Amino acid sequence: MKRLLVACTLCALMAGCGSGVSVDAYPTEPGTSINCKSLLADRPLKVAGQDNRLVDGGNASAWGDPAIILRCGVEKPEGLGPAARCDMVDGVGWFTETTADGFLFTTIGRDFHVSVEVPGDYEPAADALADLADSVARHDPVDKPCV
Repeated sequence: MKRLLVACTLCALMAGCGSGVSVDAYPTEPGTSINCKSLLADRPLKVAGQDNRLVDGGNASAWGDPAIILRCGVEKPEGLGPAARCDMVDGVGWFTETTADGFLFTTIGRDFHVSVEVPGDYEPAADALADLADSVARHDPVDKPCV
């Protein structure tokens, strides 16, 4: 009985007090699952000063409230073409899109696309990208630098 109580307590602590962040399922590119699992497992504990949060389903990573959300293996954004602007942050190139409540950044020139949704509450939004740069660079190798 004592072991069961300890196990339940540990599970509750690991899961947090409430349910995790809900991230809608999203289309992923074939062949990215192994690298994405590694990237999500190697995520930083803090991004833009915000603590890591549990994500329901484990298909992404999140930090803070409102959540900064990292998705891995996403499809190429529609507006990303040869003439698209590339914003370099700590050696990682990003395609920037403005959303209704912040920004959506998607990697450029890497083996697969990683996106980071940063709500407008976090300024500057690039702080989140700086905190994620090392993990992205380790698990999503450069194919063709954008700059």
